[in-house]
Amino acid sequence: MNHHYPLADQLQANTHQVENQPPPLESYNSYTADRALQEGVNRESGSDDDAPLKAFGQWAGSAEAIALGVEANRYSPQLVTHDRQGHRVDLIEFHPAYHQLMQTAIEHGLHASPWRTPRPGAHVYRAANYFLQAQVEAGHGCPITMTFAALPALRHQPSLLESWGDKITAPHYDPRNVPYFEKQGLTLGMAMTEKQGGSDVRLNTTRAYPIDQGGPGEAFELVGHKWFVSAPMCDAFLVLAQAPGGLSCFLLPRWRPDGSKNPLHIQQLKRKMGNVSNASSETELRGAFAWMVGDEGRGVRTIIEMVAMTRYDCMIGSAAGMRQATAQAIHHASHRHAFGARLIEQPLMQNVLADLAIESEAATTLMLRMARAMDHQDNEHERLLSRIATPVGKYWICKRTPHHAYEAMEVIGGSGVMETHIMARLFRESPINAIWEGSGNVQCLDILRAIEKQPEVLDAYFAELGLSQGANGHLDRFIHQLQRQMQDTQTLQYRARQLADGMALALQGALLVQHAPAYVADAFCAGRLADRSGLNTGTLPTGLDCAAIIQRARPVE
Repeated sequence: MNHHYPLADQLQANTHQVENQPPPLESYNSYTADRALQEGVNRESGSDDDAPLKAFGQWAGSAEAIALGVEANRYSPQLVTHDRQGHRVDLIEFHPAYHQLMQTAIEHGLHASPWRTPRPGAHVYRAANYFLQAQVEAGHGCPITMTFAALPALRHQPSLLESWGDKITAPHYDPRNVPYFEKQGLTLGMAMTEKQGGSDVRLNTTRAYPIDQGGPGEAFELVGHKWFVSAPMCDAFLVLAQAPGGLSCFLLPRWRPDGSKNPLHIQQLKRKMGNVSNASSETELRGAFAWMVGDEGRGVRTIIEMVAMTRYDCMIGSAAGMRQATAQAIHHASHRHAFGARLIEQPLMQNVLADLAIESEAATTLMLRMARAMDHQDNEHERLLSRIATPVGKYWICKRTPHHAYEAMEVIGGSGVMETHIMARLFRESPINAIWEGSGNVQCLDILRAIEKQPEVLDAYFAELGLSQGANGHLDRFIHQLQRQMQDTQTLQYRARQLADGMALALQGALLVQHAPAYVADAFCAGRLADRSGLNTGTLPTGLDCAAIIQRARPVE
């Protein structure tokens, strides 16, 4: 017998209509929607030829690209240690979305464009492209960064650079697990960290035994345990190990030159809170073949240029996270109504959104200024500035990102906590760059090391600040206080974080005063440099044009 309940059916079918829910932020141009990025690229590159970036921004803001980021994180990499016949293979399987993101990144030169096609503004354009793609998905940026950063280290061994350089810089993504000499394009990873040493790599115990005569460019066998291998699916790795002459740098391929599998055995993939799409591993080296790169016993010096590049990319990645979080928060507040008005129209929310926006623009501006410095390393001022400002920027931008992500998540509310919203991924990703490539304390100590070994870096730093002198009273007073704090040399290490904070804020303030609209620069200086500056987001003082700041940062009209 069939039962009919017309009233219940009617009520269940029409309980409510979904309303007051913002549409997804997609199908927009993430480059043309970012005025701070556009202006910064044109300024720091010295050219307004940004047509390729406009095209790339259209892809980066598309629903298709955003879906790739979601899928790459929904399905984490899987380790396959042996094939069905029992042979050791050490393969890592990825979702097709990850491979598509890698292909896009490499085809657009994010891994090597300044090295392959050097031109004026090459690092600026590369940074902008990386910035846009990192907003789509951050995890695949790890092998891209490592590959990009490896070239400066390989220059210490011309024979290896000659045989590997063209394939490393080639715009071809080839994920096949075959010997390097059978591939058109290669990616590189890094294996420095060991569990007993961490950041103190001089405690590394992995041993390197010469196969023949030894020395730079010669073959060795490596035996040891690497606690953290970045991007273990890459074709080769830069590794630190103890040679007879001390800690040295090596290029370790996944396959030996004779075509046999190199015995680097992946023990497990790390289960990370963020960076889920990317693989990181614990690996045993059991007589693994490698070539020495650079002078024996000078491994840290050889690899340090690589580290500087990876730290810079951490700045880009964190700045990208800030921009995406800011865009999501403003987009949400533009569509969401509460208490009789749109969120974006309410004074307290305007304070929060404007604060998020100026933090994001300050990070973007500093990141692009450092790209210009990288483009002009033949200039003494630019070279010295990049030496001191790279650890300053890496420390500050990366450390500010977690708090920024949380505040943007709070703007969105309960929906922002859900794994179905990009904010959950941005939040889980936010601490990563602050820890990788040297944590906060490591960056602060590197700042002090730079000052001690090259006191002229401070001259370059304050010369850069001097370009803004007299433009903002808060900034002038802050710089003066910073100079006085540096005179107390007895407690510098204890106060190193305070010093790094001040150096970052002063540099960001000086750059914004020079280049940003007055309403942005004034808000930054009043909110960050004045004595009354608040510790929490949304504590900007009165008298600022928050509406203009928010409008400048809106991703879509």
